[in-house]
Amino acid sequence: MWQFHVKTWFNQPARKLRRRNARAEKARALFPRPTAGPLRPVVRGQTIKYNSKQKLGRGFSLEELKEAGIPRKLAPTIGIAVDNRRRNRSLESLQENVNRLKAYKSNLVVFPRARNAKKPKAMDASAEECKTAGQAKGTLMPVVKAAPALEKVAITGDMKSFGAYAKLRVERIILETSFGAYAKLRVERMNLRMAGIRAKRAKEAEAADKDS
Repeated sequence: MWQFHVKTWFNQPARKLRRRNARAEKARALFPRPTAGPLRPVVRGQTIKYNSKQKLGRGFSLEELKEAGIPRKLAPTIGIAVDNRRRNRSLESLQENVNRLKAYKSNLVVFPRARNAKKPKAMDASAEECKTAGQAKGTLMPVVKAAPALEKVAITGDMKSFGAYAKLRVERIILETSFGAYAKLRVERMNLRMAGIRAKRAKEAEAADKDS
């Protein structure tokens, strides 16, 4: 019977509510830590096809943590993901992730483990900072695509009169003539075809010079 093979989805609104309540419960359990988990580095994809795109990686390398002045054993305890296997191949990515760590560290509020501790630790926040601290929601420091800087240049008369297509065409023909006789025949045929047009342009230019 066909009715025994029909799949329904009447509990979709209830599941939506259940997922929302689960997210809220998870956020309460993680407070004051960010809901998205630990901070992750900005990396590039593998292979030529994907290395032009940036994304969030697994964890920061040991070299990046060293440059930022964060001990490797302390990093996981303050919400920083660490990847022992990762290596830095370029100075640009190293500096980018080091600046990312420093920015995170400057905004970090570390709650003391013992609230009644007489002597707080070095990175522990004060009581006022703990009261005003909030919980970061969503992706922690997401990847921001930088807009390319465009330089505006005023268009001159020489630029307007310059024939880019004709210049490229001549350069291509000159390059081709150095490789075979067929290209030389093409150049000679083009010169014969353009002889009258070039002569007419030369007469017009000479007449314009006389009038001026």
